[in-house]
Amino acid sequence: MICDDSSALKLALARIYPKARVQLCQNHYFENLRQYLSIRTEEKYRPFFYELKKAFSTKYHPLKREAKLSAVNYRYGRKDETILGIMAGIINRNDELFAYKKVKNCPSTNNIIEGYNSHLQGRLKTIKGFDSYHSAERWLNAWMIRRRVKTLTDCDTPFKHLNGKCSLSQTLKKDQEWPSILGVKLPKNQPEMKR
Repeated sequence: MICDDSSALKLALARIYPKARVQLCQNHYFENLRQYLSIRTEEKYRPFFYELKKAFSTKYHPLKREAKLSAVNYRYGRKDETILGIMAGIINRNDELFAYKKVKNCPSTNNIIEGYNSHLQGRLKTIKGFDSYHSAERWLNAWMIRRRVKTLTDCDTPFKHLNGKCSLSQTLKKDQEWPSILGVKLPKNQPEMKR
């Protein structure tokens, strides 16, 4: 479960799905840290903040990441209680901050789903309402199917290679048959899939 730092969400998750791993969204984590340290208005903690972000890099092996975090702690935290507290928090929350390293293909942020939500909210603003829960459910299902089979056109770096493809074709396994949802055909420029 990738989420922001909501204690209520984590409590609910622990109750309903006690074996689920929690990945704290690193973008939310750094945004909270940015606000806490007043990075945008004060320079005092900027060098520490940017070094810490580098240490969190996804390319590092866990041991190398720990060494980089130790170096950041040694360089900035020896005489600063605020930084010592942040570094202690990282150690205490290591499992939440780096759970994505233990789950194959797990992202470290929930930006993708938040992007989806913003698109959905924009679309819902044009709708005055639904006659019933059932009609809202049908509309949402149709919207989701359309989103999954619509060809992507505006992907930017590092996702430019996805332009001209639809998200559903990227999530199907190679030998998986294309689902026949409402008679939808495989969009053009998609790799042929076994039928």
